[in-house]
Amino acid sequence: MSHSVFPGALVPDRQRGVDSSGVRIAVHEWGHVDDPPILLTHGGSEFARSFDVFAPLVAAGGWRVVAWDQRGHGDSEHAALISWDADLRDAIAVMDTLSPDPMPVVGHSKGGTLMTMLAEAAPHRVSHVVNLDGFPSTAAQLARFGSDAVTMRLRELPAWLDHRRNDDLARRPGTIDELAARRGRVNPRLTPQWLRYLVTVGGEQTPHGWRWKLDPAHKGGSLVPLRPEWGMLGMTGLGMPFLAVLGMIAEEVMSTGTSAAQLAPLLPPDARVVELPDSGHFVHIERPRAVAEAILDFVASTPQLQPRAQRHAS
Repeated sequence: MSHSVFPGALVPDRQRGVDSSGVRIAVHEWGHVDDPPILLTHGGSEFARSFDVFAPLVAAGGWRVVAWDQRGHGDSEHAALISWDADLRDAIAVMDTLSPDPMPVVGHSKGGTLMTMLAEAAPHRVSHVVNLDGFPSTAAQLARFGSDAVTMRLRELPAWLDHRRNDDLARRPGTIDELAARRGRVNPRLTPQWLRYLVTVGGEQTPHGWRWKLDPAHKGGSLVPLRPEWGMLGMTGLGMPFLAVLGMIAEEVMSTGTSAAQLAPLLPPDARVVELPDSGHFVHIERPRAVAEAILDFVASTPQLQPRAQRHAS
């Protein structure tokens, strides 16, 4: 079996680079270039090619699916500045190459938090928000929102800067199977076949072995000096349609355990929530067709954003 093949996975139709304040951001697209754009944003320590199965399903609904590797991830350049604000500027740089009009945005995990923050910061650029299990909150975290935001940042920032100053940082090399096994420890519900495929599209072969294409300055857990749950505080004020998709299996490392009931006080009015009881954190990988169908149904509720074929048929 070839490690570079996985059922349903499709190489992007187009790949290009976008300049974001001097940092080259790698952009990957599926679907017809004349279809309306929809943005996909990956999670922390991931990359756009993790959408290789999911993105084609959305594109088949008549959308130009656009995803990018966040700075320091995948094929995008590494940068001295790593911050959530910089990630938001990179997202705007990608959007600027597509259309000045509002467009739907979809984000998984950290990407879900980023797209929620983007909708709050630039609501005129976002028509719909879809957050795929990007609600890093437990009942305890929800109860303490805002109580220690300033002091937590003051504690974490010096340690984060010290980590960035380390000149000897490097990703540990290994074989395809070794990297797949490491990833499998935090993604235990994903199949070995998918994890091996992920190594071949998200890693690179070096003289020392395969390494993930991820800036070694990125730390596990908190990638930058900001807690992702802080990005949820502005959700109630969002005016555009909002869809939350939750993976309800809590027995894995990456699961948040957040339920619709816990999330309800933080959501904007009329938000939709889909709970997937048979899925963990990586809902778009575990159940790509179900999640794609939910998104297509959600964004199709706005006539001017419907794919060309549907608009012409109506």
